[in-house]
Amino acid sequence: MTAQLWWDFFLTALTGISAAIWLSILLLPWKPWRNREVLDTDPSSIPPQDIDLGSLTVFIPARNEEAVIAQTLRSVVKQGAGHQILLVDDASEDETAPVARESSGESLRILSGAALPPGWTGKLWALEQGWRQVKTPNLLLLDADIELNEGIIFALLKKLEEQDRHFISLMAMPSMTGSWEKLFMPAFVYFFKLLYPFHLSNSPSSKMAAAAGGCILMKTEVLNKIGGFEPIKDALIDDCTLAAHVKSAGFSTWTGLTRSIRSIRPYQGFGEIWNMVARTAFTQLHYSGFLLIICTLLMGLSFGVPALLPFLGGGTAMLLAIFAFSAMVVTYIPILNFYNRSPIWALCLPFTASLFLGMTWTSALRYWKGERSRWKERTYQKA
Repeated sequence: MTAQLWWDFFLTALTGISAAIWLSILLLPWKPWRNREVLDTDPSSIPPQDIDLGSLTVFIPARNEEAVIAQTLRSVVKQGAGHQILLVDDASEDETAPVARESSGESLRILSGAALPPGWTGKLWALEQGWRQVKTPNLLLLDADIELNEGIIFALLKKLEEQDRHFISLMAMPSMTGSWEKLFMPAFVYFFKLLYPFHLSNSPSSKMAAAAGGCILMKTEVLNKIGGFEPIKDALIDDCTLAAHVKSAGFSTWTGLTRSIRSIRPYQGFGEIWNMVARTAFTQLHYSGFLLIICTLLMGLSFGVPALLPFLGGGTAMLLAIFAFSAMVVTYIPILNFYNRSPIWALCLPFTASLFLGMTWTSALRYWKGERSRWKERTYQKA
């Protein structure tokens, strides 16, 4: 066999594997690329002033959030009447507590957090300090940079009761004001849904569990039965870890997308997004160098081959590469449509995927140097 024939065979094999990967993703019964799991406000629902939220405590951990906390709290107050708001000030070095107090009135209670003990991550320590004081049957865990549309808490409570769920999580719409956010954030949600298919995570028969930590509604009794947050005190991917504990204890969970909840904190440029992903990327791979190599190969086959091979090969290899690229675009367009982004952005997905892979390697290199994660002016060292 001549060198050219070997080269053609090699290219055909690569593109064949890539095409098989994307055909499998398209045909998976749970279709992770579709947007079937969505919860938004109902225009015909009860007006906010008539909604009794006395069964609910909204629980917000906050660290250095003076820029966004007022907007978050105002959106919470407008949801209805009777709900309690508990904010744990996690050793803020700015005016988070005074700004929060001025913006929410008598329904707000502020708890000053104690110093972070060894073995805990900051957010989970803040949550642990406050949850035992919750007396209501329902608890909404809300990040300090989340703005709620009127009526979304009512929609969450309604779904919790009518579908007999114990834990509901909604992925807030990410900020997409800057060019880098427009490039990265829809892709971030897309990759999350590929890693944690919502259809599987929402199924009681599946062991998979997923959650988005920005907005989680759960029954307070569930936290009581799993021992609060101490069992997951060192988790960096705290939302999915919490969902896994809830599900393994026999409770039902549900996760979906929404347009009724938004993250109001923009990312300040490329570097901040890079660090956000690098914070937990290697954690997703369980700090395994072997899994990192497998991930690199899969990303190359899935995104690199369809983007590059049409220009390097011909015949069958080119046709397979074109099919793989087309299938990739088809699976990405639904999430772009959901966030009202142009389908043209789908053509950038191989480039975006390569940058996400770079973020994952950054996460691994930091871990191997002794740094497990860094976030909110805190660095967590490897044990």
